[in-house]
Amino acid sequence: MQDFDVIIIGGGPIGIACGLEAKKQGLSYLIIEKGPIVNSLFNYPINMQFFSSSEKLEIDNIPFISKEAKPKRNEALEYYRRIVTSNQLNIHLFEKVTEVKNNGGSFSIHTEKNQYTSKNIIVATGFYDLPNTLNVPGEDLPKVSHYYKDPHFYASQKLAVVGASNSAIDAALECYRKGAEVTLIIRGPEVGQRVKYWVRPDIINRIEEGSIKAYYNATVKKISSTEIQIDTPDGVVTLENDFVLALTGYMPNFEFLEKLGIELSLDEKRLPNYNPETMESNIEGLYLAGVICGGMETHKWFIENSRIHAPIIIQSIKSKIA
Repeated sequence: MQDFDVIIIGGGPIGIACGLEAKKQGLSYLIIEKGPIVNSLFNYPINMQFFSSSEKLEIDNIPFISKEAKPKRNEALEYYRRIVTSNQLNIHLFEKVTEVKNNGGSFSIHTEKNQYTSKNIIVATGFYDLPNTLNVPGEDLPKVSHYYKDPHFYASQKLAVVGASNSAIDAALECYRKGAEVTLIIRGPEVGQRVKYWVRPDIINRIEEGSIKAYYNATVKKISSTEIQIDTPDGVVTLENDFVLALTGYMPNFEFLEKLGIELSLDEKRLPNYNPETMESNIEGLYLAGVICGGMETHKWFIENSRIHAPIIIQSIKSKIA
């Protein structure tokens, strides 16, 4: 069984940043990622453009050069992949963590392929794996997806997009421009205020001109193989429908955190307990990094403001070892 000074669960940008910092400080480390390098970014829509500019996505002061000020998904994949390979980071890909045991002073980490031990663990698992579900009849039909990849798939189809955030609005616009008949179903009274500032006017104009139909203050009531029922202020509306993109956000794996023994707030935010000065949770030797620190407030932490977690955590770990 291999032993490390620190094991990092999650190979996204912040997990990679933690690995870089651990290597720089001379600690033995291992990054464990259940999918490919930056798995969450890999699963983003093909044409996705970041809200942040490239320099704000940089880690460890390694320059991120992009064609435009705000890079796209493929450029981010290239950037983070090159960091991993050129720095020869110790990362195990396509290896899912199945169990973590607290042995009192050290941890046993079990994966689908191996077992490891470490006195310190960093959880940097993000939030993209568990979608917020609609909890309506028909949501389990093959025509319904909580993830959006490529607009070409929906060409010439009647598509309902549920949501009002960046992911939903991007999907609605891209699919409309590839020939889909798009209907937006928005729970609130307007398009989300956090939608990228250069995209929001575009979707509002498309709605106002009638190119995209939008139902505000509306929720999905039922989905069938050929229709979708919507609760609106004017009553139930039934539409012909081929596909549904339920892009209503995602959440961290709270069950995994609770199994680790991490305390979560009892309100709807479900904020994990950690010391912001060290990022150490209520479990000694167990640290949190990245968006997972925000619980259900998944907009609170992102790459540009959580990359500072890496040096904070590694400094705390190194001080213990010293």
